[in-house]
Amino acid sequence: MATQKMLQQRNSYERVNKMQVQRLTLYDGLTSLESNKARRRRPGAAGWLAGVLILVVAGCASMPGGELTKDSPQEAKTAVLTQRINARWDALIKGDLDQAYTFMSQASKDAYPLNVYKAKVKPGMWRSVRIEGIECEAEVCKASLLLTYDHRLMKGITTPLLEVWTIDRGNAWFVYQPLG
Repeated sequence: MATQKMLQQRNSYERVNKMQVQRLTLYDGLTSLESNKARRRRPGAAGWLAGVLILVVAGCASMPGGELTKDSPQEAKTAVLTQRINARWDALIKGDLDQAYTFMSQASKDAYPLNVYKAKVKPGMWRSVRIEGIECEAEVCKASLLLTYDHRLMKGITTPLLEVWTIDRGNAWFVYQPLG
């Protein structure tokens, strides 16, 4: 129910369908729900800023410069690989094999479907990973890692690990090479 505070002064009491209600429209008919005051208002600085921000974001998103290629500088490759290696190992350490599988290259996924990958990879023993270095030649990158894991007889074992990543479809992808 509308209260007096909710109604503007131009609203009036009028009988509608034999009930005493307060009319919320002007007498000249309901042509729009927008008030005259709102129609005359122009966008302020916040409106203009929001519009410009939307255009800038849309423009940046459409630029091809955000994709990784074999010709990208080493710094760009290292930055992307560092982020993706850490995200993949975070998923493995948490035991989220579905998420870790999304980082694999298409060729790796073709050779090892998700159910085969889950059967080969046994999570639960890894503690942490530290990137020691990343070297890229064209579209192939090799990441030197130090992996810390627990064994049933010993805890906190640190061992070096070499991962191969490939640059394809604008991103870096893990090349799965099972040991056995």
